[in-house]
Amino acid sequence: MNDPFLRDVQFMKEALKEALKAYEKDEVPVGAVLVFENRIIARGHNQTELLQDATAHAEMLCLTAGASQRNNWRLTDTTLYCTLEPCCMCAGALLSSRVKRLVWGAKDLRVGANGSWIDVFSQKHPMHEIEILSGVLEEESAALLKKFFQQKRKKAILHEC
Repeated sequence: MNDPFLRDVQFMKEALKEALKAYEKDEVPVGAVLVFENRIIARGHNQTELLQDATAHAEMLCLTAGASQRNNWRLTDTTLYCTLEPCCMCAGALLSSRVKRLVWGAKDLRVGANGSWIDVFSQKHPMHEIEILSGVLEEESAALLKKFFQQKRKKAILHEC
């Protein structure tokens, strides 16, 4: 596929598949895929509830799997696709892992670290810079999150009755 935007959409659809896995496990539906040389080398979805670990975000799990697959913590020349704007923790991991490019979907007004709450990436990093494209399949990503939280609120109301 020669069109870079269509390639981004294709890989973001794969990240959405991961988000759906999280949704089906009653996790906040966020998914990520890591791509190297136009091939997915790692996948991840939120597992915070399953693992009872606040750091078990889709991005973190995907970066760990990618480092293992490449046998190198330096993930140079990779692109991370994520359905949600990364938080500060994940933004730091992306910088530390030396990911070349980040593509994300929906804004995270609560803890988004690419401008929705704070912009970690606007600060000049001493060693690394990440190319960022936001808003890819934003509506699809946001719709899944909205559906998840609407269901959570509905269940909470039913339990109060």
